[in-house]
Amino acid sequence: MQTRARYSVTDLREAILEGKLGPRPDILSVTGSSSIYQTTQFPSSMIKYHNYYLLLRVEAYFGACSHTADQLDMAAAVQFSGLFLDTVLRDERLPVQIAAMDAYLGVVYPHSNHCTEVFEIPAGTPIEKAKQRDALIADMADIQASRQVALIGVVNPLVEAIQQRGGICLPCDLQLQETQWGEAVEPDMERVLDRADSVICTAMTLGNGTFDRILERVGERKVPLIVYAQTGSAIAAQFMGKGVTALIAEPFPFTQFSAAASQLYCYTSGKEKGDAYEL
Repeated sequence: MQTRARYSVTDLREAILEGKLGPRPDILSVTGSSSIYQTTQFPSSMIKYHNYYLLLRVEAYFGACSHTADQLDMAAAVQFSGLFLDTVLRDERLPVQIAAMDAYLGVVYPHSNHCTEVFEIPAGTPIEKAKQRDALIADMADIQASRQVALIGVVNPLVEAIQQRGGICLPCDLQLQETQWGEAVEPDMERVLDRADSVICTAMTLGNGTFDRILERVGERKVPLIVYAQTGSAIAAQFMGKGVTALIAEPFPFTQFSAAASQLYCYTSGKEKGDAYEL
């Protein structure tokens, strides 16, 4: 039975707390908690990315949320190790909630058991791995020539991949003013959502609270939504076929932290290996 909980991140959190998606979270504990501040700047670009992450280790999985500096203090990580997940899920700070939800769902619904296909990016340099990853995202988006593609969460290699396939990229980001090639970046996602023939968004939209609105708008306009998720990849998987058309899930360790081969878990609508619990 389809319910509203499938379309709301808040309702999904409540369902986890109530034990509707599997074991109650009060039997799962956070054994490790980490804050990471990382910057990225490729030699060919003047753009420096400032990335903040909260990681919560539960059993074999790292729940993850990328956040802005003002959302969560780097010292906050000390608060969560040793706590049961139900306590962490009730924290008022959104990045903490997202990392905790991701940790729970990553344990209960392992990507390897539920995805459509596992794609391996070979070992390589940061730019080599980023280009291969973003080519995969663009391929899964099935970009058609001259179609307008909203990109919410600008990653320059992905802008390039969209354009190489003949798509017209509509870049949108709250942190960047222009792409590597000087193209203006729209800060208001409503403007690109109104124009787009398809939408690609990063799962940072979970961490800043805009994911539900994106789901709502693509549903109203009946356009495909492709999600690339480091943050909350196991959360995004719960929306497959219920607003999300395709998902490229990249759980920790992310490609920017590893020179070794990386596994990405690809989901397409109606073809998942396993089904989630019904609410």
